[in-house]
Amino acid sequence: MVTSDSASSGGKVFRRVEERLRELLAVRQPGDILPPQRELVLMFDVSRYTVQKVLQKLTDEGWIESRQGSGIRVLRVPSAPGPQPLPGQRGSVMPGPVFARAFDRPEVFLDVYSLTSESLYGYVRMQADRIVAGEIDTERVIVRMLLPWEEQPLEYPRAVDPGDLCVWERWRATARQQQAQMHSLLEQLSEHIEVSLQIRRTPMTPEFKLYVLNKSEMLWGPYKIIEREIPFDDGTKVLSKDVLGLGSRLFHEVREEGDDSHNSSFFKSMQDRFESHWGHLGVPSMTS
Repeated sequence: MVTSDSASSGGKVFRRVEERLRELLAVRQPGDILPPQRELVLMFDVSRYTVQKVLQKLTDEGWIESRQGSGIRVLRVPSAPGPQPLPGQRGSVMPGPVFARAFDRPEVFLDVYSLTSESLYGYVRMQADRIVAGEIDTERVIVRMLLPWEEQPLEYPRAVDPGDLCVWERWRATARQQQAQMHSLLEQLSEHIEVSLQIRRTPMTPEFKLYVLNKSEMLWGPYKIIEREIPFDDGTKVLSKDVLGLGSRLFHEVREEGDDSHNSSFFKSMQDRFESHWGHLGVPSMTS
């Protein structure tokens, strides 16, 4: 078989997919199941061959194992988050190290605006494990999550056919499950420290993912809209408008006191936008 350089172990596409999968491992736990190959192909917009090559490399290194009928199981995860961005560092970063630094303090404030809480759950679970293990001295965690409403279909994800609600209904079921997981995680953490969780729904489809940590650091990234066929358990595939999000890097911004720079102004505008949507559009969904 002749393969292009982009799909080989030295190609740019291969390295990009490998990097994203390693980021995904960083927010998982041993025993977790990764998305199947067909979803990874759609998620990263690459060939199945490239995904298989990257998975084989991670298998050879002992990070994962793949068995027919059992999926791709995580065997081990990185023991350290890697080089952490400095407080003044901006640009595209892995969220894990930013969350690790944000939780390394007595009181943690976290504001979230996103389509779902899937990625957030992984980041917070890693820090919850550190708290329970006594690795960090966090005493209080306050989380506010602003998520899209569930009463009407969103702009995405949805079927291209406006009369077909199956994709939206699956998103809604998944979103509710993820919300329950986040609530359960923080409820368990509340046995060790003080925890507050508030969730509000807004009648809008998020155009970007936003994390504001301790009112001083921000992670954000636009959702990339794609058109793809989404497979269902019964074997059918539905042409849909979906987004790329899981495993993506996010942009890192910092707010510095007394700084009138463009970056600090942008930070403030994004934070103000969250507050206005939270206060004027958000409808309470759950409080813990």
